[in-house]
Amino acid sequence: MSSPSPVFSVRRQAPQLIEPAVAQTPRELKHLSDIDGLWRFNTPIILFYKNNPSMKGKDPVIVIREALGRALVHYYPLAGRVREGPNKKLMVDCTGQGILFVEAEANITLEQLGDSIYPPCGFFDEFLYNVSASEGILNSPLLLFQVTRLACGGFIVAISFNHTMCDGPGIAQFLNAVAEIACGKQAPSILPIWNRELFNARDPPCKTINLRKYEDATHNSQNVGVTNSTNMSCKSFFFYPREFKALRNHLPPHLKNCTTRFELLTACLWKCRTAALGLKPDDLVLVSFPINSRGKLQNMHVPLGYYGNAFVLAAVSSMVNNLCDNPLGYVVGLVKEAKAQMSEEYAKSSVDRMVIQGPTMHTTFERMLNITLADNTHSGFDEVDFGWGKPVYGGIPWGQLGSSTYNRCNKNGMEGVLVPICLPSSVMERFQKELKIMTQRLTS
Repeated sequence: MSSPSPVFSVRRQAPQLIEPAVAQTPRELKHLSDIDGLWRFNTPIILFYKNNPSMKGKDPVIVIREALGRALVHYYPLAGRVREGPNKKLMVDCTGQGILFVEAEANITLEQLGDSIYPPCGFFDEFLYNVSASEGILNSPLLLFQVTRLACGGFIVAISFNHTMCDGPGIAQFLNAVAEIACGKQAPSILPIWNRELFNARDPPCKTINLRKYEDATHNSQNVGVTNSTNMSCKSFFFYPREFKALRNHLPPHLKNCTTRFELLTACLWKCRTAALGLKPDDLVLVSFPINSRGKLQNMHVPLGYYGNAFVLAAVSSMVNNLCDNPLGYVVGLVKEAKAQMSEEYAKSSVDRMVIQGPTMHTTFERMLNITLADNTHSGFDEVDFGWGKPVYGGIPWGQLGSSTYNRCNKNGMEGVLVPICLPSSVMERFQKELKIMTQRLTS
C-alpha cells in the first residue's frame, strides 16, 4: 500500500534576474548551430539535497545565487537572449540581461517527500516557478533556477534550460562550474568553448548516407485502443544489478560479455513496450537514441568545454512480429547495428537531413509507435555538489509519451538506473507484465 501524498506549501519570493558578476561582458551576436536550432524548447532538471551539519550557518540560496553570477562571467551567452535571424536561423544576443532566479521555502522535509522525488515528480510545479509557455524560447531568459529550502535543512534546486543553448552534458558542465565556484574555486576547471560551426550543415546540404529509418513511414494502423487513449500513466522503473544480470541471462554466449548496459536496457524496453502496445504484426516501430559525439567522433574535433548540442540521433526500425517473436539477443543486435553506423559522415549527413527536412511534429500515434531513449547516466547530474554533498537524486523529473531518459540513481543504498515511462494506462499494465517476465532471473 502506497503512502498518502504529503501536504505542504511553498512560499516563493519574487523572481529576480542574476547578471554576470562583472560590470561588462562581451556584447556580441553569437550564431547557434543548425543542430541547436532544432531543439526549440525548455528542458527541466531537478536536484534534491540532504541537510549537511558541516554547512551549518550557510544558506544554499545565497551560495548558489552568488556562484551563478560568477559562473555567468565565463558563460556570458547564457545571460543573453535568443533571437531569430534570416531563414529562421537562431543566434544569441549577448546582452548580459541575466537569468531568472527564484528563492523559495517549503514546510516539508526531504524524508516526508519520500519516493515523490523520483520521476514522475508530482510536485515539480511547486519547486520550479511556472514561466508561461507563451514566452517561448525567443527573447526570454535562457535559464531559470529555483532554490527551495526544506524544513530539514536540505534543499531542492530545480532548473529549466533553453535546449537550443545546451544539451544534457552541456548544462551539466555549467552546473558543475557553478558548483566549483560555490565550493571556493575562482574559475571553473573546464572553461566553456563556443565553436558552434562544428554542427552546421554543409553547403549545400548533402545526405550521403541512407537515413530512411528517420522517415516515419508508419503503417496506417487503426488500433483504436492505443490511438484514442487519454488515460495516461507515468511510472518509474528501477534497474539494479540484479535486473541487468537477469536481462544478460537472456543473451546467447557470444553477446553476454560484449553488450553494454545501455544496449541491454534499450533492447529490453523497446521489445517490452512494443509487445504491450498490441500492434499489428506488420506495423513498423522505431527506436532512436542520441549519441554524444564528444570524444567519440575524432574527426569532428569537439573540444573539451563545448556546451552546445553535440549529439546525433541513431535509429533502427523493425516490424512488430520480428521484434516480439525473436529473443532479446536479436533486438540487442539491432541496437548494436544502429550504434555501429555512427561515424563522422553519418553525423554530417544527419545534420544535413535535419536542415533539409526541418523540425518534424509527430502525431500522438507516431509517438506511440516510436520511442526515443536518451542515456543521461554519464551526464553527471547526480554528482553536482554545491558544498552540501551530492544530490539524493539528480536528473529529469518525468518521462513523456514517446521519450524516456536513463538516470543514474542510488535508492535504498543500491545504485542503478531509473527510467520514467509514460503510456496509456491499459498499455502500462501490459508493459509491466512484459518487463517482469524479461527481468525474471534465469538460471541458464
